[in-house]
Amino acid sequence: MNVVDMRSDTVTRPTSSMWDAMRSAELGDDVLGDDPTVQALQRRAADMLGKEAALFVPSGTMANQIAIRLHTQPGDSIVMEATAHPFNYEAAGAAMISGVQTRTLPGVDGILDPADIAKAFPKRDPHCSPTRLLTVEDTANRGGGTPHPIATLDALAQEAHSRGAGTHLDGARLFNAAVATGTDASRRVRDYDTVSICLSKGLGAPVGSVLAGPADLMDRALWIRKALGGGMRQAGVIAAAGLYALEHHIDRLAEDHARATQLADSLTALGYPTKFPRSNMLYVTVSDGPKAQALLDDQSVRCLSVSPTELRLVTHLDVDDQGITQAIAAFDTLSPTLRPEG
Repeated sequence: MNVVDMRSDTVTRPTSSMWDAMRSAELGDDVLGDDPTVQALQRRAADMLGKEAALFVPSGTMANQIAIRLHTQPGDSIVMEATAHPFNYEAAGAAMISGVQTRTLPGVDGILDPADIAKAFPKRDPHCSPTRLLTVEDTANRGGGTPHPIATLDALAQEAHSRGAGTHLDGARLFNAAVATGTDASRRVRDYDTVSICLSKGLGAPVGSVLAGPADLMDRALWIRKALGGGMRQAGVIAAAGLYALEHHIDRLAEDHARATQLADSLTALGYPTKFPRSNMLYVTVSDGPKAQALLDDQSVRCLSVSPTELRLVTHLDVDDQGITQAIAAFDTLSPTLRPEG
């Protein structure tokens, strides 16, 4: 039986065409600034995001942490929604690397209400750390992969800018949001000073992210990347995968969204409470999350328990229609044990 791995969209493998692009990539030394494939990826990403320049980095975490360092100085505060990735999953990097304090606000489905932003900006007072940056995550992972309404994205940025703060959009799954809403990625990030995108999630590249923004900030970002150990040599090998992903794997994200919806509909019919997927993430309520994860793994269906009674399943490039059928069958077989009572 094939393994259907829906732990995350980070588990994808390069397609044969992506391997071909990697093998044939023209290479240089990116630390010396002459890898042509890295340069092509950076130009392509900047153009797609409507920004002046971009920088290729090893990971989304590094992209976010560079952005935080760009916008702040030690002692500042940054603000984000309480379930946001930089607060929960980046090893306290903001404190360790930038020396800043993180303020979190509760949102709905991972999305902040612009009216609440004022709470994160205390009056000028020597007792209080000044808030210098708002970070927004689109799609909101722990919010169920929910894309922000475009009006909300605009209003959040405007609220922050009106108070003298910078804005960074953590767009790890930005293209999922663009495909799900029909709103172009460059329009979604229009009002954000910097934006990061991940190439190794739904887009299917094996590694890498891109940080984009004004040219002067990206020049400084290169210095910070070097200090963090993010300088790479013949990085065109992996940049070629990212470039291929941007050129070939965006529109197909709609297939992942459709399969997540199909899975949700089928599990709902089997009696499992589900949160309707807004993109490629499905959150399912079960009687015991860790036990369900283990039992499904025995059925060659891999997912993650994200709470005592909730599973996350993520559709992606390597989950086809047969994989969805196999997952539904596993949940059906295990229903007497996994389905919550009532």
